[in-house]
Amino acid sequence: MPKDRTHNFEPLTPLKFLQRSATVFGDRVAVVDGNRRWTYRELLDRSARQAGLLRSVGVAPGDRVAVLAPNTHLMVEAHFGVPFAGAVLVTLNTRLDPRELARILDHAECSVLLCDPDFAATAEQAFASTDADIQLVVADQGYEALLARSVPWMELPDDEDAVLSLNYTSGTTGAPKGVMYQHRGAYLQSLAVNSHFGITASSVYLWTLPMFHCNGWCLPWAVTAAGGTHICLPAVRPREVWAAVDEYRVTHLCAAPTVLSSLCADPAAHTIDDRTLSVAVGGAPPAPALISRATDLGIAITHLYGLTETYGPLAICDWRREWDELDRDEQAVLRARQGVGNVIAEQIRVVDESGADVPSDGRTVGEVAVRGNNVMLGYYRDEAATAEAIPDGWFRTGDLAVMHPDNYLQIRDRAKDIIISGGENISSVEVESALAAHPDVLEAAVIALPHDHWGERPVAVVTPVAGATVNSDEIRAWLRGSLAGFKIPDSVVAVDELPKTASGKIRKKELREDWASLGAG
Repeated sequence: MPKDRTHNFEPLTPLKFLQRSATVFGDRVAVVDGNRRWTYRELLDRSARQAGLLRSVGVAPGDRVAVLAPNTHLMVEAHFGVPFAGAVLVTLNTRLDPRELARILDHAECSVLLCDPDFAATAEQAFASTDADIQLVVADQGYEALLARSVPWMELPDDEDAVLSLNYTSGTTGAPKGVMYQHRGAYLQSLAVNSHFGITASSVYLWTLPMFHCNGWCLPWAVTAAGGTHICLPAVRPREVWAAVDEYRVTHLCAAPTVLSSLCADPAAHTIDDRTLSVAVGGAPPAPALISRATDLGIAITHLYGLTETYGPLAICDWRREWDELDRDEQAVLRARQGVGNVIAEQIRVVDESGADVPSDGRTVGEVAVRGNNVMLGYYRDEAATAEAIPDGWFRTGDLAVMHPDNYLQIRDRAKDIIISGGENISSVEVESALAAHPDVLEAAVIALPHDHWGERPVAVVTPVAGATVNSDEIRAWLRGSLAGFKIPDSVVAVDELPKTASGKIRKKELREDWASLGAG
């Protein structure tokens, strides 16, 4: 039910950000996509016409409208156009195969699929795997003609708790689940992101984070709220990222550690010394060595931590002025921590199996539990999974962490990735950080394999830096300077590329399944 509005409070919705920016920054460039540019006034018009087009093909309030597109203007517009039509936005992972897409379309009960022309064939294949009656709208020249003729439509929600979007989890631990975002949560999270990340009307944001992932951490709405400029980048290739950084004088971008590592290692990498390039890093804990390499290039790292279920960034490693006096290595260790709750997160705790807080000693490991304005409404059509994830009003993230005495959170591992060898816990994150400090290692993933005597033992899969070779015995000997003997991987195998999710997380499940093919036995 809508809330009591006796005090003339208006429902919070990120849709109002675009209405305001079209008024305040109407002639300012809002979106750059290749050779095309649109002002904020034009972005509002196109989004409203997209809503009108959707209504004209039968979309009703509450219907689910899916979008299959890379980081293009279509995705930016859909973050406003679909909800302007009163519909629920379902952004689809462009890296999924047609059968996986079909399962999401069926589960979300989508009525329309908006599609980038390059993915039209994939959409048709997905439709072949579903019996649902879904209309396909391809954003080609015909779409542009329909858009021009459509009557603008802008429907704002009566209830800020209404579902705004469905975001499907990566499915690395099972079938993907549809995470429900509300208008209120997205509105507040957008403001929190701008506050912590320093996005203003002068900001130029480069889209390296997929907009289909957690609605791009709410940045389609956040950058719009600030009146900044969206620079669309359909594919993330390090050389093209650096070219865009220079051409558009980019001030902000987001990256998983794997993406940041590839940017720092690319031959096109160079020092940014005429402005601040702020990079928000999330998706996995970055190694201190990687943070040091980025700092050398003049990149200002903001480390974030979050999940699909928390609208993206939940915690931020807020920098303290007193840390400026520390040496660079000490600063890198502090920057690698996940930090404290953002300004709208009610509280972050680390709890034991009974739900009690563990000591804030930086050593005792527990599971991260959170609640606040940026926690999902629940899983769509899955009350059992919702109840399991939120057993007592606190969402359990599945991440194992410690709480430091200064109340800064530090992730030790995913619960499913902790390695138990001879009764001793080994953090794969700790071993990966040690490996990343080796000069010949670009990326590293550590997984557990069954062992007859120890139960489990760690093994490592790494990608070498360009031109380097990796010797397992040499690296294992080198690790003895930074790790206890029982934590050192039994073997180190080099591969050309590690398998990753769309958000840049390494697919450890796939590595475990493929271990035999890597030649490690």
